[in-house]
Amino acid sequence: VQLQASGGGLVQTGGSLRLSCAASGRTVSRDSVGWFRQGPGKEREFVAGGGSGGGTYYADSVKGRFSFSRDGAKNTVYLQMNSLKPEDTAVYYCAVDHAWRLYPPRVTEEYDYWGQGTQVTVSS
Repeated sequence: VQLQASGGGLVQTGGSLRLSCAASGRTVSRDSVGWFRQGPGKEREFVAGGGSGGGTYYADSVKGRFSFSRDGAKNTVYLQMNSLKPEDTAVYYCAVDHAWRLYPPRVTEEYDYWGQGTQVTVSS
């Protein structure tokens, strides 16, 4: 399985970005997919994701601003990010977990494959 994350960039506070994670080698509509981020000097943290059972989960820090979605036809998942803040600045990663779960895992150790990351920078 290969995951290609894209869509990052530089945006002003309050702006929006949509991240994409295109998968090859496996149909990720059957998997749990998570988005994580890692800011400078920080540990990688869960942001949002969707379980293979259909449940979605968001970190409190992004709830109401970020939205997770999938496009089965394109084998791609998305993270729509609105009302961006400087504290959202980080490298964003997508990851896939093959186990069936209603909700996406929120710990990195549960994921089987990772994308390469895409940088999101929010200026104040």
